[in-house]
Amino acid sequence: MIREKEKQLNNTTIQQSVKKITILGSTGSVGTQALEVVRDHPDTFKVVVLSALKNSELLIQQALEFKPAVVVICDENKYAEVKNALSGFGIKVLAGESALSEVASYADSDVVLTALMGSVGLKPTIAAIKAGKNIALANKETLVVAGELITQLAAEHQVKILPVDSEHSAIFQCLVGEEQNEIEKIYLTASGGPFLGKTKDFLSTVKKEQALKHPNWVMGAKITIDSASLMNKGLEVIEAKWLFNLDVDQIDVIVHPQSIVHSLVQFTDGSMKAQMGVPDMKLPIQYALNYPDRLKNNFKRFNFLEYPNFSFLKADMETFRNLGLAFTSLRKGGNMPCILNAANEVVVEAFLNDKIGFLQMSEVIEQCMEKIGFIEKPQLSDYLETDKHSRILAGELVTKSIV
Repeated sequence: MIREKEKQLNNTTIQQSVKKITILGSTGSVGTQALEVVRDHPDTFKVVVLSALKNSELLIQQALEFKPAVVVICDENKYAEVKNALSGFGIKVLAGESALSEVASYADSDVVLTALMGSVGLKPTIAAIKAGKNIALANKETLVVAGELITQLAAEHQVKILPVDSEHSAIFQCLVGEEQNEIEKIYLTASGGPFLGKTKDFLSTVKKEQALKHPNWVMGAKITIDSASLMNKGLEVIEAKWLFNLDVDQIDVIVHPQSIVHSLVQFTDGSMKAQMGVPDMKLPIQYALNYPDRLKNNFKRFNFLEYPNFSFLKADMETFRNLGLAFTSLRKGGNMPCILNAANEVVVEAFLNDKIGFLQMSEVIEQCMEKIGFIEKPQLSDYLETDKHSRILAGELVTKSIV
């Protein structure tokens, strides 16, 4: 009888320790890797919500495997396909981008992983924060577009924002136990992408096929192009300002082609801490989902003998102008990072569709930053209007560049 009661208590403890996860953007690179983490730890995580933009086929496969309570397909034209495929499995199916905000606040969820691409992640993240959900943030554009608003809401609702980007996860891990110590500077490391060391003449003729060949990381198309142009690092600079409450001059970028040192923190006494490991997004994903506890895993371990030399280089902001534009937008503040982000999303899509050259992306972004009205203290409605107008102008500028 006593043994049976102990068994029941142990089972109850296990059930209570299971973290219920919402994954917004489950069919993308981060989302699929998050599900690999869940698959490897079925006693630790339970998926309750999945969402996809268009990939209905993969969403259906994921839903049948992980049995969430709810799925969202943003492309409303694919609602019937998903609904019919999941009929009889007790899985609720919703459609449209507006449904993302609804499921982000789903009561039976502990952590919301926002792995959506672009500024579409803003509204669902706000909804999740207002519902008191901790955020595992892989959608950097949310903080780029409205960092001040998001951090204020998180503080108000006592919500943790747990970074999933490898660089921000590295900084976050380095700061654990250092809450009382002042940061002097952080260094975000960049691989340099596929065009490290290339000249403007070379970049003027590159095609998307070249830009999509990242030397170290396997990522989605948009973020891979951002990495090639160093815009991804620029967005990370803006994100870091809000995640760690830093001034612009406390943030630096250094190129580290090996991608082993994921970022560094320098404290006021000159001491530095770095987080290191082989390039694998599953590690920061797992850390964010199960924070503050670390989980045992079978990920590849770093071997010093395989990397006898590390190198560090200054970021070339003259050739790769997007990084400089990101710093400029952050120093200006207000809605300027929102303009930068919206214009960048438009030009990256245009580049992927062979409508604009690699170097022209920076030109369009800069023009948008010059022409869109500046708002020093934007509200949510201002961010949304800025995003809309920036996309329209960027689209017009892309069209003119084609002509």
